[in-house]
Amino acid sequence: MADLALYRKYRPARFNHLMGQNHVQKTILNAIKSGHLSHAYLFCGPRGTGKTSTARLVAKAINCITPDPEGESCNQCDYCLMMNQGSLVDLIEIDAASNRGIDEIRDLREKIRFAPNQAPHKVYIIDEVHMLTTPAFNALLKTLEEPPPHAYFILATTEIHKVPDTIISRCQRFDFRRIDQETDQRKERDQP
Repeated sequence: MADLALYRKYRPARFNHLMGQNHVQKTILNAIKSGHLSHAYLFCGPRGTGKTSTARLVAKAINCITPDPEGESCNQCDYCLMMNQGSLVDLIEIDAASNRGIDEIRDLREKIRFAPNQAPHKVYIIDEVHMLTTPAFNALLKTLEEPPPHAYFILATTEIHKVPDTIISRCQRFDFRRIDQETDQRKERDQP
């Protein structure tokens, strides 16, 4: 635990630990409870508003074996524990700022056809998706149009205006708001 990065140590483990994004939290938990999850989500908003943390919570909830009645993941099953430790191989996080070309998306398209290795579902989190090249977006579009049933996508961006409308239209979009000062101070006060 001593080598655990601070952002991982303090990353929310449950949806009710998220700060300032109640509209997102409620909508996603309702989708989880009802079993009506979208195959692709687009989280957009300023830096530091919880997009990546929320994406990881959604990924955990998708694979949790024993969620509570409200849709929260149990944080006790094997999949939740692997997610918390960062060792679940079926959670694939891609930083589009560094991996922005068509070759990376082609590789994703090739691997997505295979069944998950550990968990019931593969979840792809593509952070800074606006950094993808036009050919990469076109390749991603084909995958979003016909995803395999075992795959989910969560795209995150700080610059929604750079994401093509064709990608946006195939995702359920959530706009993350800047966290107000009062919420931020409460968050700091509640940290161990």
